[in-house]
Amino acid sequence: MNEGRIQMLLRQTEGEQDAIFDVIPDGIIICERGTGLIIKANVSAHLMHAYARGALNRLPLTALIHPDSQREFNRQIAAQAGKSPLRIASRHVRADGSTFYAEWHMVPFDFEGQERWLAIVRDITEQMDAQKTLVNHIAARTREQAALLELSQTLAGTLEFQPGWILEQLRKVVEYSRGGFFSFEHSTLVLVAMRGSAELEGLPPVSINAGGADTLAPLLNAHRPILIPDWQSGSLQARSVRALLQGRAGLLLEGMQSWMWVPLAVRKRIIGGMGLAHVQADFFTPGHAALALSVANQAAITMVNAELYKSAQALAALQERQRLAQNLHDAVNQSLFSAGLIADVLPRIWDQGQDVARQSLDELSRLTRGAMAEMRALLAELRPAALTDADLGDLLRLLGNAFAGRTNIPTKVTVSGEGSLPADVQVTLYRICQEAITNIGKHAQAGSVLITLLHEGRAVDLRIADDGQGFDPQVIVAGHYGLSMMRERAQGIGAQLMITSKPGEGSEIHIRWPADNPEERP
Repeated sequence: MNEGRIQMLLRQTEGEQDAIFDVIPDGIIICERGTGLIIKANVSAHLMHAYARGALNRLPLTALIHPDSQREFNRQIAAQAGKSPLRIASRHVRADGSTFYAEWHMVPFDFEGQERWLAIVRDITEQMDAQKTLVNHIAARTREQAALLELSQTLAGTLEFQPGWILEQLRKVVEYSRGGFFSFEHSTLVLVAMRGSAELEGLPPVSINAGGADTLAPLLNAHRPILIPDWQSGSLQARSVRALLQGRAGLLLEGMQSWMWVPLAVRKRIIGGMGLAHVQADFFTPGHAALALSVANQAAITMVNAELYKSAQALAALQERQRLAQNLHDAVNQSLFSAGLIADVLPRIWDQGQDVARQSLDELSRLTRGAMAEMRALLAELRPAALTDADLGDLLRLLGNAFAGRTNIPTKVTVSGEGSLPADVQVTLYRICQEAITNIGKHAQAGSVLITLLHEGRAVDLRIADDGQGFDPQVIVAGHYGLSMMRERAQGIGAQLMITSKPGEGSEIHIRWPADNPEERP
């Protein structure tokens, strides 16, 4: 509305003005620019602010503005100084003290030498409420997504199954009063963790007999979440929950009303579930179920990975025991058996001649020393700390003595310099040397072996050389993986492994840590 139209409107008679103003659904207010006193207001403006008709006249505009908005309202009017139209959103106060949000469209004009404002006031409470709801919804979704992302990253980076921690993280996206984490084994549910009170958190796991198919079917629900508005109701699912959660497990339901069950499934197989309870009836929504299911899917993967990791550890332990048993049989048992044979015939050999007997005594001494060295090496491997606490040079001497006693191949170990190594580096160098001399014993037909360890400040140089038949490093014989395993071990610690060999000229394994120009180790 331009100033010319305003001037023309104001020249109408008062009755004509009222008739025109009152048909406009928005509030119309005319006030003095200097004092802010209201000169005229239409019916809509009075109704909007819960005032009787005419009661707004001579009131200051600030009587309509909530104290929280007055400072900003006055600032914008002062900044504009009546030079151009103005739009302001503010919080208003009705005559009864209730509040609402309004938007002002204010136009400055002069009438008969007086400075005025013509203001159109529109109630925008619904718009503001919708905007707040949208902002809150976006903020909630952002928090949920951030919590889910954090949970996903944490679970993806661990092989440890922590059901209590998962329940605690779930509460960041789904509010619950009490929660339980269940694992499913055959026909038994095991309540492995509970959250919601100190009493629940201190309870040990609870085994629950899940019964037959009739009891489980309502609970499994085709692998979909179950929402029960009131667990004490007569629905089939509510009865199934009451039948299962008895005794200590029933603490999850005490004082609660709503119940939500979220299954943990992998490849259409139920492996567990999360049960959540709330004191408010009909609290959980499909949105809650979707969020909880996202957490459950991540938890199911972690649960399976943890089981696989435990199985892998058990298998690795079994394989290590089998390897030690095989070494004990192949080396120590064989040496002791040979020593026993020599000891049995030694009296008869002595009667035949002392020179031959001395040779047998030397062989007997070599076999017993070798067996003792082999036993010390095996004992060191049975105590993992021994491989990290002992000096690497001493460990290599132990390997060399055991190898010489087992194979009758002279083995010399030389160590130069001193230094300490990270535990993983020391164990890896020990394993590479162990693998190398094992290969020499099996394939090299060597007359001697030389193991050289050199400490150069922080760096280490390890060489295992033999004078055997040698080989072509470029040719990998089917079924022989020793060299590739050594390379993988070296790469794992950032070491450089070099192999030098030719047929008929022996071989040398050279390991240097750190590798030349390595990336900085963490």
